[in-house]
Amino acid sequence: MSYDNLVIVLAVAAGVPFLLALMPRVPLPGPVLEIVAGIVLGPAVLGVVQADSTVKALSIIGLSFLLFLAGLEIDTKHLQGPAGKLVGVGLLGSLALAAAVGWLLHTVGLVESPLLIGTVLVATSLGLLVPILKDAGAVDRPVGLLTIGGASAADICAVLLLSLFFSEHASSPAARLLLLVGLACLAVLVVVVAVGAGRSMAVSRTVVTMADTSAQLRIRLTMVLIVGLSAIALHLGFEAILGAFVAGVVLRLVDPDADRTHPQFHVKLEGLGYGFLVPVFFVTSGIQFDLGALFADAGTVLRVPIFLAALLLVRGLPALVYRRAGLSRAEVVAGGLLQATSLPFIVAATTIGLMLDAIRPANAAALVAAGLLSVVLFPPLALSLLNRSRDAAGSGRDPERE
Repeated sequence: MSYDNLVIVLAVAAGVPFLLALMPRVPLPGPVLEIVAGIVLGPAVLGVVQADSTVKALSIIGLSFLLFLAGLEIDTKHLQGPAGKLVGVGLLGSLALAAAVGWLLHTVGLVESPLLIGTVLVATSLGLLVPILKDAGAVDRPVGLLTIGGASAADICAVLLLSLFFSEHASSPAARLLLLVGLACLAVLVVVVAVGAGRSMAVSRTVVTMADTSAQLRIRLTMVLIVGLSAIALHLGFEAILGAFVAGVVLRLVDPDADRTHPQFHVKLEGLGYGFLVPVFFVTSGIQFDLGALFADAGTVLRVPIFLAALLLVRGLPALVYRRAGLSRAEVVAGGLLQATSLPFIVAATTIGLMLDAIRPANAAALVAAGLLSVVLFPPLALSLLNRSRDAAGSGRDPERE
């Protein structure tokens, strides 16, 4: 075992925030720069760093932790009531468009698996979307609630579709569906047991007492939950990321008021994830990025704007249903742009697709490149529209004209 490559990966992860601080006017998200740095330093360009076994192992753990944090972001209140109905209609629209786009791209010979492409196009980067809505002061406004709800529903659906139809373990979709129901029942059982244990004064007192000591009991219990459900998912024939995602959802259900009752808990989890494991995944994704396949011919490069337009169509267009909630045109467009912002799931899905020979390296590279562009282009445009809509509402101008 060697730590040489890991040192370089961690140095890149630590250097990216400094570089972004030197360019405050450049709205470039950290994950984009981490992937680009991995491409430049990796075999595709300079060849300074390799993805050896140590780096790959930590990268896989980082991917699982990223999906766990995505599950932790999902709040079921955004999927309830009238807003939940609009979210459901929008999701159905996205699924129909994803199926149509996947079929069309397959028919013209651009992609191998229409189902994988459709699954990739459904997802949204919930972890990137929430901070933008907070910056615009829109997270508690109707546009924020609907956009977060739409992204949450899309992420759940995308993870389930990927787990059902794409796995290294061979089994029929019907068998996987049955096993998925079993995993869901197990998750419900975990929630019931955890809530019951939390009502015990002795257990609750012990957890509270040892939460912020060197024992860090809440963090240790969380790691047992993540690894345990990931292991169970693997035994059932799914990818580990499904178990990690379910662990995040379970923890949110068990402890919905964590931000208020023990605010340092989520800070610690995000510190472990975004401070260590997740950046390793993004940098490693850049190292393994097949730049040669992307620029092998002009046709492959042209697929990048095609995939980017497909993202905007599949996830952006269904945001039109949010007009029924009284959103202004600017807010609807902003919500559509944010829902069309996707990167982590694209990287995860294409990685699995490459292992299963369900996608060619050229298409995988083009999809990741499209995801990178969506993260660079769509959020700044959405933030500008949200700020304009907020200013219009504050000044008394008609937001419908904005």
